[in-house]
Amino acid sequence: MTIKDIARESGYAVGTVSRALNNAPGISAETRRRILEVVNRHNYEPNANAKHLKQQANDGIALIVKGTQNMLFADILEHLQSEIAASGYISFVYYIDEEANEVTQAKRICAERKPYGIMFLGSNLDYFTPELETLGVPCVLLTNSASSLQISNLSSVTVDDMAAADRMIEYLYDHGHRRIGVIGGRPDLSRPSLSRLAGVQSAMVRLGLPFSVEKQYAYARFSLADGYKAMERLLKTAPDITAVFAMSDLMALGAIRALQDHGLRVPQDISVTGYDGIALGQYSIPRLATIRQGMEQLAVRSAKILLHNIKEPGTAVHEVVPFELIEGESVCTLTP
Repeated sequence: MTIKDIARESGYAVGTVSRALNNAPGISAETRRRILEVVNRHNYEPNANAKHLKQQANDGIALIVKGTQNMLFADILEHLQSEIAASGYISFVYYIDEEANEVTQAKRICAERKPYGIMFLGSNLDYFTPELETLGVPCVLLTNSASSLQISNLSSVTVDDMAAADRMIEYLYDHGHRRIGVIGGRPDLSRPSLSRLAGVQSAMVRLGLPFSVEKQYAYARFSLADGYKAMERLLKTAPDITAVFAMSDLMALGAIRALQDHGLRVPQDISVTGYDGIALGQYSIPRLATIRQGMEQLAVRSAKILLHNIKEPGTAVHEVVPFELIEGESVCTLTP
């Protein structure tokens, strides 16, 4: 009997089981009771080696998450914590503001808790300098590539944001759209937004489409509320657009709500597409056309890279995982 067997029989994720067994906060009494019922039924005892690893790890592995409303990160975290727990380590999560300095937070964590490793979900690459090597622990950056930084203890796992954004603009073009608005983060603060904007601009030039950042690009945080506000701005600055590409599914869903509140139909009047592939987008009306990031693959590969570098310190590893375009129901085809 292993912790994975306990998870399977109880119906909870491995990370949830691990937190229950370690009396971690955030676990309801009912969840803890049901898990312990399975544990007691099988006289389960934690693996001695895994327990030893946890004791050695002080506070385990730090997960630093930028923003509190990013549902992509929430899904990735569940997979990450399961992988980490199954390997005998514990994890702890720090949420910081989208515009905060994550490296400063990492320095604070290392001074206070001395983790075995650090994972960054969301990032501004301007904050990552060779000084990160002084932390003395392996780090992994998720959803953003750190290959150009050449920092010896910083690995990364990401999708090709530029190629994915380019593909989405091409998809809209193939459906007859020639005037396209974009909702995204501030490129000077969000490297994924910068890469996706570069993909947008590349596609616009290649396809011969007009694109003015001042008129057709609306800044937003990665949230429903900011997606809503950005869509309202686009309706004023670019009233002739027939489609919108939002750089996150939450932004896209907020934009759809704004369009409906302004008496416009999706996709009959304006088509809307997103980015991430979170489950919520497939339950919205209409189902959201989006770029799906491989959340489980991102989590599993990044966890394995970090855990390997904890046990056998080596050079940084940079991987790119594939993306998938999900057509959904939020895009219509325009006829000439």
